[in-house]
Amino acid sequence: MTNPILAPWTTPFEIAPFDRISDEDFAPALEQALAEHKANTDAIAANPDAPTFENVIEALEASDEALNRVLGTFFTVAGADSNPKREELQREFSPKLAAHFAAISSNNALYARVAALWNSRDALALTEEQARVLLLTHRGFVRSGSALEGDDDARMSEIKGRLATLGTAFTQNLLADERDWFMPLAEEDLEGLPDFVIDTARAAGEEKAVGGPVVTLSRSLIVPFLQFSSRRDLRETAYKAWAARGANGGETDNRAIAKEILELREERARLLGYDNFAEYKLETEMAKTPDAVRKLLMDVWGPARAMAERDAGVLSGMMHADGINGDLEPWDWRYYAEKRRKAEHDLDEAALKPYLQLDRMIDACFSCATRLFGLNFNPLDVPLYHPDCKAWEVTRDGRHLAVFIGDYFARGSKRSGAWCSAMRSQARFPKVQTPVVINVCNFAKGDPALLSYDDARTLFHEFGHALHQMLSNVTYESISGTSVARDFVELPSQLYEHWLEVPEVLAEFATHAETGETMPQEMLNKVLGAANFDMGFQTVEYVASALVDLAFHDGPAPSDPIKKQTEVLNELGMPRAIGMRHATPHFAHVFAGDGYSSGYYSYMWSEVMDADAFSAFEEAEGPFDPERANALETHILSTGGSREAEDLYTAFRGRLPGVDALLKGRGLAAI
Repeated sequence: MTNPILAPWTTPFEIAPFDRISDEDFAPALEQALAEHKANTDAIAANPDAPTFENVIEALEASDEALNRVLGTFFTVAGADSNPKREELQREFSPKLAAHFAAISSNNALYARVAALWNSRDALALTEEQARVLLLTHRGFVRSGSALEGDDDARMSEIKGRLATLGTAFTQNLLADERDWFMPLAEEDLEGLPDFVIDTARAAGEEKAVGGPVVTLSRSLIVPFLQFSSRRDLRETAYKAWAARGANGGETDNRAIAKEILELREERARLLGYDNFAEYKLETEMAKTPDAVRKLLMDVWGPARAMAERDAGVLSGMMHADGINGDLEPWDWRYYAEKRRKAEHDLDEAALKPYLQLDRMIDACFSCATRLFGLNFNPLDVPLYHPDCKAWEVTRDGRHLAVFIGDYFARGSKRSGAWCSAMRSQARFPKVQTPVVINVCNFAKGDPALLSYDDARTLFHEFGHALHQMLSNVTYESISGTSVARDFVELPSQLYEHWLEVPEVLAEFATHAETGETMPQEMLNKVLGAANFDMGFQTVEYVASALVDLAFHDGPAPSDPIKKQTEVLNELGMPRAIGMRHATPHFAHVFAGDGYSSGYYSYMWSEVMDADAFSAFEEAEGPFDPERANALETHILSTGGSREAEDLYTAFRGRLPGVDALLKGRGLAAI
């Protein structure tokens, strides 16, 4: 019987036939796809004809269709709906994939053909896009170690394999800690909690089969519990468990893994001729150097820390007024910040959430995309990997553009956080291929599902990534969609968040779950007025994490990462009542893979641009200005990685931005 992953997909728009795929299909499909990819790349390397763009670069672009299909399907379900078998397969696949790609980058004959094209590039009469793909392909081979020989080449392959294994272990340890810990709540422990928190806790208890409400380490539950629970002892227990993820000793402890990852990254960079991993990693980003990253972060750190310290004094006073002596602790901050927000802005999140229905906020995302880019979203009835998932066909002027899948609810089988990925990316070579894009979030279930304002912002953020994939219009998959510099990839997502704050969007879509009434103007004004509330806290917890990430990689690997983390925070004067957004043992952005290593700063680098980019709309005819929307699609959303990021932004805006718009947007300009 033909493996359903590799057989022709006769589903609508060739979506993966999840109803016919079993976990037993993945391993044999991967073996077949790896063999096919190896045969294709070996044939390219052994081609006796003189190297051309067509028989080398385009042949490489077409060589991995089956492999992309297998990996796109498997890693979608492994991240969003894991089970013991899929975790076992991840542990098996990671080193196997690392070895496979290491072998390709070590293929001297293949690299020689790529290098020959690179060396004669001026005589090839390539299009701008082809020249870009050649540059990226050659650079990718060099940065993968293709020019290494002998022992260095063999060692590089070992390092890649070990890093893949460690990244998988880090992820699975974190998932296990998040999945296994919970705190039962007695009925009296629920006193003072809003209904939506109680409902979420009861639903979590049902999932855990404990017969009563519980607090879990799902962000959609633990954060509102820390905001609203008057039980300081329970907040402390919950916070410490949340902060201890990956550092509980035993088989799921990530501290030794983090140490080894940092050591291997440094060795990898030195094999390639760099002083440290940060220099290697940042060379291809907009920032270019560790010094440029550090300058941005420190320009923001000073005003953010000053605001946070000022806010800490206010919150400490509130706590002392409650008769609690001693210092403000991390498990106190969210509770008193919520009380302060309610007092100063008269904004009660429990009263706000009924106006932020998930389905209505999805409609808001879609409506903004329709007004900006002419997109339409039509529900699809197709089998998906989990009953929670929904799918839509995306069209424009009656023409199919993409399939969009939303997987929005938290569950024990899903890793934490939110992300966007393409199960299939847009391309026109070797055949026309439309994207299948998925947003995965971890919102609390409900009937109806209600969001916090931060949840709604996350929804818009991930949909901004999805637009980057869905509106891609390039020839080659390797530069499609979000295949851009890491510190540029967050621009479309963070920019799209701004449309949530457009008053007319909230006025139309923020409707009450029970009455259907539009959010009152008074509440809308409070929501928008409180947009920068607690921004000192938010900025400090983020920038501290980014500076620790940079310190880990900008120099020799630390012998004790936890000690190094402490040293960095002490040097910064980290406010004692604020924890890092991601402490080392659960810093999946940095240790689950190389994606955000030395690159966690990129959210803020992109925010410099997104604040400036939205100003372009405000300076024109407003947030739905058609000329600016067309420029955004033309120069950024449709172009993928076909040009350097700074060139794309300059084409859109006419110049590169400064940090002033970011500080103003965060309310830090006057600090």
